[in-house]
Amino acid sequence: MQEIDKKIDELKDEMIESIQSLVRIKSVEDSPVEGMPFGEGVDQALRHTLEIAENMGFRVKYGNGYYGYAEIGEGEEMIGILGHVDVVPEGDLKRWCYPPYGGEIHEGRIFGRGAVDDKGPVIAALYAMKAVQELSYPIRKRVRLIVGVNEETRWECIKKYKELEETPSCGFTPDSDYPLIFAEKGLLQFQLVCNKARRVFVSGGNAYNSVPDHCTYNFQNNPRVIKVLEELHFDYERDGENVTVLGKGAHSAKAFLGKNAIARLCIALKQAEIETEAIDFIAEMVGEDCYAQKIVGNCEDEPSGKLTFNVAKIDLNDEQQVIGVDIRFPVTKRKEEIIKMIQAAAEKYDLVYQEIDYLPPLYVPNEHKLVQQLRKVFEDETGLDSTPIAAGGATYARAFENFVAFGPTFPGGEKLAHQADEYIEIDTLVKSLKMYTKAIAELAK
Repeated sequence: MQEIDKKIDELKDEMIESIQSLVRIKSVEDSPVEGMPFGEGVDQALRHTLEIAENMGFRVKYGNGYYGYAEIGEGEEMIGILGHVDVVPEGDLKRWCYPPYGGEIHEGRIFGRGAVDDKGPVIAALYAMKAVQELSYPIRKRVRLIVGVNEETRWECIKKYKELEETPSCGFTPDSDYPLIFAEKGLLQFQLVCNKARRVFVSGGNAYNSVPDHCTYNFQNNPRVIKVLEELHFDYERDGENVTVLGKGAHSAKAFLGKNAIARLCIALKQAEIETEAIDFIAEMVGEDCYAQKIVGNCEDEPSGKLTFNVAKIDLNDEQQVIGVDIRFPVTKRKEEIIKMIQAAAEKYDLVYQEIDYLPPLYVPNEHKLVQQLRKVFEDETGLDSTPIAAGGATYARAFENFVAFGPTFPGGEKLAHQADEYIEIDTLVKSLKMYTKAIAELAK
């Protein structure tokens, strides 16, 4: 314990500087360029992470812009740590107090997009590997930090890794909550499309896995819309002939923590008698109910809880109406039965279901050796209850068998992923660094 504490104190400042440097890179997925399948910013972040690892003396590989890894240790068996350096867009800059790509430190917190999701934890895991190596722990397995670059969208990065590289025997992803996540809901992302032309112009949402914090309507000097927004007490901003309804961002997996700006605008438009198939569907079938009970009923189970339904994107113009939706469904439910209920509701509004992405649920029993080892690490370090929890988030843990999510957010901590002024507490980083060091030593011994 004293050895670990001393080593963490030695590494702390260097780790913080490395996180700041990585947060300063705007690694939002962009159009591909030659040799950079997810854009220049994402590639820069990947290369920078591998450069940090290489300077530590680790074995590194750059996977043609799709992934990278850093490895220590020897042996036939390999323990995996899986993280990502791509981030969701920053959204409305007016809602940030600090620059989203500044990596600034204020009151013991590192601010910036990706600070908690997932750049800070990735670097903490990297420094945990360095601590294990410098402390000369007697590990008998290889430990590999695998770095993905489009986790926030389609997971093509990890699919490419699995095609070309070795699969870890077990491991964790530092991209969720403590004590650890043993069950993750199924993820289903889709569009509802209507090709009927309506001269109504609405746009909102940045990413499927974010609750939209703004949505804009070209109201063409229709004072009724403004009046309804004020009657409903929905926050908005007006700019010429555009009105932007303001909500509160949150991760789609925790849609109940947000305020959906798209839903609020559609509710207001419906009351102002501005109607299209898409507007009517959202206003009548979803509204501000993030559980979409009018569509799926009371869809929940004991291990993982309720289904969540996030209207994440909307684009209404004079050619097409498109709604983008993110669903997280309980681990014991079947994808097919969920789709059937959605299609039945959508067909009444001439909306056609088009699947975008799907990830099956994850479930690792509490009796599994991996779960027991990580629970012990958490209990020894914190003294807190280590009972595993279920989550709606689609972490990289479900990319491999025998993987769970482990940190970095502690019980009771604020959920900041995908929100304005995202940050990570430096104290949290230090605690995570200690636990990741112990976890690596335990799993690889």
